[in-house]
Amino acid sequence: MDLLSLLSFLGVAVLLTLMPGPDNLFVLAQSIAKGKNAGIFTTLGLCTGLLVHITAATIGLSALVYQSSLAFSIVKYVGAAYLLYLAYKSFRDKSTHVTMNNEDSLESKSLYKKGIIMNVLNPKVSLFFLALFPQFINYDSSVTLQMLLYGFTFLVQAFVIFALVSFFAEGVGRFLRKSPKISRKINALQGSLFTIIGVKIAFTEK
Repeated sequence: MDLLSLLSFLGVAVLLTLMPGPDNLFVLAQSIAKGKNAGIFTTLGLCTGLLVHITAATIGLSALVYQSSLAFSIVKYVGAAYLLYLAYKSFRDKSTHVTMNNEDSLESKSLYKKGIIMNVLNPKVSLFFLALFPQFINYDSSVTLQMLLYGFTFLVQAFVIFALVSFFAEGVGRFLRKSPKISRKINALQGSLFTIIGVKIAFTEK
């Protein structure tokens, strides 16, 4: 692996991370509804989930799941069902007041767990790594070491971008709460985003 390959991979990773997808929509929804701390805790959970996918891709487990239609479908539909469940809870939540920058009210552990579950149950992440990593691997060197390094690079840039999304989305949330009518719709907005994410995962193709 050389510096040019690493920088090329980083550029591709940043572009793909910025594209609208389940992960950044999930961070966006949490941050708008509950503030940047919620987005950060969610991001930490998502990045922990990325560690699972990176490890699986490195040892070849992702390829096995990808080759098994049953395993792929199970992961996909369980992930979609979980997101639709979160959407249902958001639509049912009638609260309009959100305390900002309060770890207790944010339920940081719950948000962290949600991030892990959402990411691990998204088979698109495994497919992404299986498709992207081989394009940058130098097979004359240690493949395992290169995949781990690329994976770590992807994880770091994802954390930075999702953290920036959290700060941006908190500002959007604060602006929306200035209008009582819009404030009452924030939970519905979050539920709608969760629904979109769940549907996107449900219709993921191998």
